[in-house]
Amino acid sequence: MLQDAARERTQGTSTADAVTVFLCGDVMTGRGIDQILPCPSDPVLYELAVEDARGYIELAERAGGPIPRPADFSYVWGAALEAWSRRAPAVRLVNLETAITTSDEPRLKGINYRMHPGNVPCLTAAQIDCCALANNHILDWGAAGLIDTIAALRSADVATAGAGRDADEAAAPALIEIEGKGRVLIFSWGSQTSGAPRSWGASADRPGIHWVEESSPADVRRVLDVVRAAKREGDIVVASIHWGPNWGYEVPEEQIALAHALVDVAGVDVVHGHSSHHPKAIEVHAGRLILYGCGDFVNDYEGISGFEAYRSDLVMMYFATLRAGTGELVRLELVPLRMRKFRLHRAAAEDALWLRDVLSREGARFGTSLELGEDGGLLLRWS
Repeated sequence: MLQDAARERTQGTSTADAVTVFLCGDVMTGRGIDQILPCPSDPVLYELAVEDARGYIELAERAGGPIPRPADFSYVWGAALEAWSRRAPAVRLVNLETAITTSDEPRLKGINYRMHPGNVPCLTAAQIDCCALANNHILDWGAAGLIDTIAALRSADVATAGAGRDADEAAAPALIEIEGKGRVLIFSWGSQTSGAPRSWGASADRPGIHWVEESSPADVRRVLDVVRAAKREGDIVVASIHWGPNWGYEVPEEQIALAHALVDVAGVDVVHGHSSHHPKAIEVHAGRLILYGCGDFVNDYEGISGFEAYRSDLVMMYFATLRAGTGELVRLELVPLRMRKFRLHRAAAEDALWLRDVLSREGARFGTSLELGEDGGLLLRWS
């Protein structure tokens, strides 16, 4: 079953025989980000340390200076807008780690991300095509908040994957048709290892996410079967997975095994891993791209101390150019950015070099490295 939120794109391919897909890590437009946009939610929080979402604005302003309020809907994307315009990807995929709802019934879990539905133009300003929703925050405001989120996105013509009103809807891929190039299918799963509990999994009579445990052979078989049942010859398939902890560069063997099985058995072309608050290793397996952790992309963490060694203020845009009809990786360009004043800015040259060195170090076990490209970007090299 394919979701009915299909979209057709007629532009954005880089060559006659290739498709460029944009990917990034977690997009968290709740709390402080939501508060600077034109339609802020009630700022009350249910956290031990911060009781008002505007407190995150104060922390960021102490660190970086004044932030406009209200900011326009495109404000947070900053330099990313130019990067998208120049590279014109055919598909833009993000992991949305924020409920879009006016629900006032949070799940008391420590942190609850919520964006007001009136701020959905923040996402459409970036021309997001699809939001992966299977993560550990999409049910922060319960089933009602999840249903509100799906409705808000689809009303804005943004496809969703990985969550639904029942198990079938949660498992169904988003479908994007690219004129003359075929279909892009996007699946989304969330794992216990990222903090998404098994109880959040959708069932026949319960809304929830498409849940997977990467160490479970039965779950792995189920995931592979779902992809194989939907894929047609010539489709490009993206598997978006929220897995692993927030910090650390380790890539567990279970994740490697699942990623390889998705490629080798199910015919997945891109494994889009996220949950880590910083970029992690990249692999090219059998000609297919595996991103083990894309890092955060948009958040309100500026001014919060701890884990500075990981430089989580630095973020990456991933532009994967794939051969149409086969999904083989042709080129991966990464554009480094830095979050400051709740806005994405071009990374300084020394920051881009730092990211190059870290990801080359972490990619060495997989035979990948990065080198400087044009205009401050980074290019993947693989053996």
